Amino acid sequence: MIDRRHVLTGGAATGLIAASGCATLAGSSVADQTVWRFGRLDRLDIPLTIEGAPERVDAPGGQGALRFDGMDDALFIGAHPLAGAGTFAFEAVFRPDGGAFEQRWFHLAEDETPVQGQAPVGTRFLFEIRVYGDQWSLDAFIKGPGYNQTLLFPERLHPVGRWYHVAQTYDGETYRSFVNGQLQGEAVVAFMPQGSGRASVGCRMNRVNYFNGAVAEARFTRRFLTPDRFTGLNPRL
Repeated sequence: MIDRRHVLTGGAATGLIAASGCATLAGSSVADQTVWRFGRLDRLDIPLTIEGAPERVDAPGGQGALRFDGMDDALFIGAHPLAGAGTFAFEAVFRPDGGAFEQRWFHLAEDETPVQGQAPVGTRFLFEIRVYGDQWSLDAFIKGPGYNQTLLFPERLHPVGRWYHVAQTYDGETYRSFVNGQLQGEAVVAFMPQGSGRASVGCRMNRVNYFNGAVAEARFTRRFLTPDRFTGLNPRL
């Protein structure tokens, strides 16, 4: 059997730009944002494991994207860019291509400290989709001590095979999800900042519910943003 895993650290290989702490967006330097671009890999300064063989494809904005096959393609990244954030905006540009009903394609997880006699909380952020034939709906999810909230609205359907901008935000009281800047749903949540941890792209952290489609970019802002401040489908560099 061929081992298809590749562990990359430093500025090697293909797939992801990681700009941590300070990202240049729309010509300005913003100290509380992190941007990951998946169309190429340079300036990488965090651990990255590539499993399977995701391939580079074209995407809006000219930066490219990574295409995941829905079977075993995934990235595992040694960072949780929203750790410590009390409010946030978590954005991504992606293209779902149909396939399995449940696809958990972006996972941020806190590395929890084990407590004897207590089960782990499973503190995390998730972007998921549910696929209904040639359409899909967004599932945004957050969980931590004292909160557990899903934003899934199956009646809000979108065609597969197209590029979309999705976002989840928290303003200190209300958790919201968006597709192309349009509100999908919201709920009042007693959110608490999460600790440091890891991320996976293309599947859930425990290697289930693989994603069939492409991911171009993710932007993590450690403060609340309204939709008019989102990156959109054609982010400026």
